[in-house]
Amino acid sequence: MDARDRERYARQSQFAPLGEEGQRRLRASHAAIVGCGALGSLQAEALARAGVGRLTLIDRDFVEESNLQRQWLYDEADAAEALPKAVAAARRLRLINSGVEVEARPADVNADTVAALVAGADVILDGTDNFETRFLLNELAVRDGRPWIYGAAVGGGGTVMPIVPGRTACLACLVDPALNDAGPTCETAGILNVASAAVAAFQTAEALKILSGRLEAVSARAVSLDLWGGKPRAVGVERHPDCPVCVRREFPRLAAAGERRPAVLCGRNAVQVQERDRELDLERLRSTLEPLGEVRANEYALRFLAPPYAMTVFRDGRAIIQGVSDVAQARSLYARYIGV
Repeated sequence: MDARDRERYARQSQFAPLGEEGQRRLRASHAAIVGCGALGSLQAEALARAGVGRLTLIDRDFVEESNLQRQWLYDEADAAEALPKAVAAARRLRLINSGVEVEARPADVNADTVAALVAGADVILDGTDNFETRFLLNELAVRDGRPWIYGAAVGGGGTVMPIVPGRTACLACLVDPALNDAGPTCETAGILNVASAAVAAFQTAEALKILSGRLEAVSARAVSLDLWGGKPRAVGVERHPDCPVCVRREFPRLAAAGERRPAVLCGRNAVQVQERDRELDLERLRSTLEPLGEVRANEYALRFLAPPYAMTVFRDGRAIIQGVSDVAQARSLYARYIGV
């Protein structure tokens, strides 16, 4: 570290369990954050302020006004512009710490994309809102021997579990991989912003341990948090002797590459569709759609309002179609307005 780094991170490196050597390791490390919402936005800001050398921010969604209650990096201007969350977060982080390399990846995480999106990261942080993506991350992490940190927040609390392949149990030991997201969500149960902040803080602490080389300090337990009604509770999680992922090393979600399917977005009355593999010319699409409804666009995405539907179209060909929960109807709207 140079003199400027020593001064900037002095209070952190004075923390004995981290020390200057740990801070030096942080400056040379790379973290990937999958999902830049309530969890991921706080993780990203905390890691940037802590001096992690490189951050990759991955998110498929855009900023909406309803996000501002709990998603820490965004403001009303981001929502008005409907900026992709990864892009808006990266802009803010570069103002917070210009010494951190920040890469924005406004993309969907699936079997085709996940390995490239998190390539080179020393740790992966879960900021997602669905178990399908979490189980995919779990398979990739176990297959590649890469640490990742599971986290989920809803209502007044949540759960955190660091997963270090070869040292700890994996997510499939804690949660049945056949789970189909049949539980409360932020849309159905609400969420306190301090609940998501607490979960993200626990996740980030585990990430700092990993990135600074202090693996012996990483928790082997899952932590359950209830900020409204109780105290944190640690639960030991043993590796399941017949775990399909970390014992039998079966990776069915990774094997599903090439099977791109529309995704119903949890609690949003929205469907994500991607019917084409080539980049879209957003300016050309804008001129096509303007006679048909209200259009707002930036260099990253286009927002098209045709009540009762709203479509946010990304340069990579994805579209999030709001006002619909039926996949067939969403695909029909995509074909009508964007083409295939």
